[in-house]
Amino acid sequence: MKIKDLCAEERPREKMFAKGVNALSNAELLAILIGSGTGSENVLEVANKLLSSTEGKLAGLASMDAAQMRLVKGIGPNRYATIAAALELGKRYCLEDPGIEKVSVTSAEMIYRIMIPRLKNLDHEECWIIFLNRANYILHKERMSIGGTSATIMDTRLIVKKALDKRACGIILVHNHPSGNPRPGRNDLAQTEMLKKAADTFDISLMDHIIVCNDRFFSFAEDKMTIVPESSALKF
Repeated sequence: MKIKDLCAEERPREKMFAKGVNALSNAELLAILIGSGTGSENVLEVANKLLSSTEGKLAGLASMDAAQMRLVKGIGPNRYATIAAALELGKRYCLEDPGIEKVSVTSAEMIYRIMIPRLKNLDHEECWIIFLNRANYILHKERMSIGGTSATIMDTRLIVKKALDKRACGIILVHNHPSGNPRPGRNDLAQTEMLKKAADTFDISLMDHIIVCNDRFFSFAEDKMTIVPESSALKF
């Protein structure tokens, strides 16, 4: 069935104007970007087929390159460019200052919400440090290292030096696990202990170490079952 044969309330553009963009499904939004269908499929069918190739996940769509997306009939270079540009705009929107950094950090979830746009769907580990003042306001956040799929190495001395330069009273270590399992491994425990000892030397508090996955996180400060020495207990 051609898109023009659908009733007006089922056509993506007309539905958007009548009910608002929030009323549209992911497939309908994607159909608007694609614009038109093929000789055998209407634009909604093309959009649904493209989404099906990623099990309906926008994250999977965002990670597709031009060659992968063009395997779906009806998606040529121009349509790939339009979809990729829209997804990139959405990502940049998420990275804009949400205002949460203008209040005192009181929980690991706040940090997760700040960092997940930067760490979501990465196929490698990244280590970030968030620098806090005495009132737990964020002074600065910075990526300290990039690693492989299962580990990243942090430079403890460089982290402490940057904290001193920024006159930070506290720091939060954040890194991601591409595997999807946020539980800390032995290396995570060792690096947490090492960074805490180095920071304590200069009266800088390691407030938390947060491990981020796409839909969940682990907080050393909030999880009482983490096996670390008593001297390494972290808390806000």
